[in-house]
Amino acid sequence: MLRHAIAPSARYTKASNDVIRHPRLNSDAKLLLLYVQGLPDNTTFRPLSELAQKMGIKGRAYQKAKQQLVENGYVHEWRSQSDGGRWITEQLVANNPLTTDQACRLREGTPPLPLPAPRSPSTHFPTVGAPAPRTAGGYEPVEDHSDKTTPHPPSEGPAPSEPPELPDSSKLPAPSALSEPKRPASTADAAQLARAERVLLSLRHSRRELHLGVREAAKLAVEAVKWLERGLSESDLHHALLAERPAEGVRSAVGFLRYRLAQKLPEPRTPIESYEPARPRDLIECQAPGKKHTFRPLLDETECTPCRLAAANAMYSEAPSPEPDHLPWRERFARINATPTALPGEA
Repeated sequence: MLRHAIAPSARYTKASNDVIRHPRLNSDAKLLLLYVQGLPDNTTFRPLSELAQKMGIKGRAYQKAKQQLVENGYVHEWRSQSDGGRWITEQLVANNPLTTDQACRLREGTPPLPLPAPRSPSTHFPTVGAPAPRTAGGYEPVEDHSDKTTPHPPSEGPAPSEPPELPDSSKLPAPSALSEPKRPASTADAAQLARAERVLLSLRHSRRELHLGVREAAKLAVEAVKWLERGLSESDLHHALLAERPAEGVRSAVGFLRYRLAQKLPEPRTPIESYEPARPRDLIECQAPGKKHTFRPLLDETECTPCRLAAANAMYSEAPSPEPDHLPWRERFARINATPTALPGEA
C-alpha cells in the first residue's frame, strides 16, 4: 500500500486515533463527532440532530450513530423543564469518553476527575458502558427531535443505570396479594396492543400537537385496543382520532386522545345468529297399491311422488273424450242463432 499525505496548514481538526479506529463506532458516528469538534464556539447552541442533518445523516442512521456515541461515553444528555414549562435538553459532546460522573462535573463547572488511561481499540472491553441489545419493534423510523427545546414533554428514553432503591416495608402489599401472580396477557392481546400503540405513535406525523411519548402511548393503547376488538381497522382508528379538529387547538395530547377514545367508541357488533337447517323427516311406507316401498315425505303426504303421478295419468287416460263435431258449418251456425236451416234441395 502506498500513502501520500500533506498536513494542512489551516482549517483542520485534530482527531484522536482512538476515535478513528474505534471498533464500536460506525462511520456516521465518527464523522459526526469529528464534525462537532471542528465547529466554532458560536455554533454550540445548536442541537446535535440539526448538525447531523447538515451532514446528510437523518432518520435511523442518526439514531444509530447517536446511540453508539452515548453508549461509549462521547455524548451525554440532560432533560429539564424551565419555569415557563418548556422542556430543555442539554448535550455534552466530548472527544474523549467520559463517565456520567465526569460529565456531570463538567456541566456543573466542577473540576473533573482524572480521565482513565486510554485503551487500545483492539481490546474487547468497552471504555465506558456496555453495548446494549437492539430494541425490537414494528415502528417506522422517525426523526429524533428529543434534543430540541419544545413545550411538550420529551419522549421517555431508557433510564440511566442507577442503583435500585430498596422498597419501604410499610408499603409492601399483603402476603395474599403476593401469592397471586399476575397472569400474562395472551399473544392475541399483546398483538392488538402493539397495533393500537403503533397507531397512536403515528399521529405525530399528521399533527405535531398530538406528539406522544412511548409510555403515554402504552397507557392509551389500553383504551384504543377496544376499537380494534370491535372490528375497526388501524386506518379507521387513525381517521377517527384526527377528524374534527378543535378550533382552539389541542392543549394536552394525552387528555384529548383519552377523551376522544372514550366518547367516540363505536357500538359492539351484534353477533350473527347461527342458522340451523331443518332436520329431514323420517322414512315412511307408501300407501299406494302395488309393491311396498318407503319414501321421505316433504309435508304430510302418504304416497310418494311417482305413485301420485301414475295415479293422475291413469285417471286422465280413462276419462271419456268429447265427441268430435262433424256438422257442417251451416248447421253449427244455425244452432248458434237458434233458427231452422233448410238444406239445399229441400222444398
